[in-house]
Amino acid sequence: MSREWDAAAYDRVSDPQVAMAGPVIDRLDPRPGERVLDAGCGSGRVTELLLARGAEVVAVDRSQAMVDIARARLGERARVVCADLAELVLDKPVDAVFSNAVFHWIPDHDRLFAALFAALRPGGRLVAQCGGKGNVERFLAVARRVSEREPYAAHLAGWDGPWHFASPEETTQRLERAGFTAIDCALERRPVVPPEPLEYLRTVCLGPHLEQLPDELRARFVADVAGEAGEPLELDYVRLNINARRPA
Repeated sequence: MSREWDAAAYDRVSDPQVAMAGPVIDRLDPRPGERVLDAGCGSGRVTELLLARGAEVVAVDRSQAMVDIARARLGERARVVCADLAELVLDKPVDAVFSNAVFHWIPDHDRLFAALFAALRPGGRLVAQCGGKGNVERFLAVARRVSEREPYAAHLAGWDGPWHFASPEETTQRLERAGFTAIDCALERRPVVPPEPLEYLRTVCLGPHLEQLPDELRARFVADVAGEAGEPLELDYVRLNINARRPA
């Protein structure tokens, strides 16, 4: 993806992502001194939670704007790298890969899982959560209806977006092809009511739509989608939980 995020806005509105990360970190259960890859660190808010558990963290994100904020937040406490996760090559392997709310932004999961497998030491574990099959399906249907109206249709009609919301079965097969074992993938419904709905939609949910629109239509599009979605805005998140290991 070529998308660049409004990282400062994401840092302000990402409470839902931070809340969802907590149980994933509990599943990971990082031990003090373990070397952990934060795969898609964003602005570094969740990276701080990993550091608080005593992990040594290598934090990676594709967005330079996110990396800049994460570096300012984390300082010398973590190594922060700007890189594409599907092309990632580390100088030394990690004990664990953690990821929260990231994989659905990456189109090629076969390449992604191959790169993460290579990043792990033998016996290392992958613990992640991302958008899964059915994620924000109801909300995207609303956005699609608005997209089909003028003046938006000239820019958005027929555009399906960059998301990759995979099923547990598809993900299990891809992980097996990459070489992982002890695989456990399952969906979890996690509805979210964002506290700043317009800013959240602009920054997170509709960011890819807005890149297709001229500047003068962007704020109006966000307002029209929000109006169509109704109040309170509830996003029908469906999360895909992933556990796997690289064989020892």
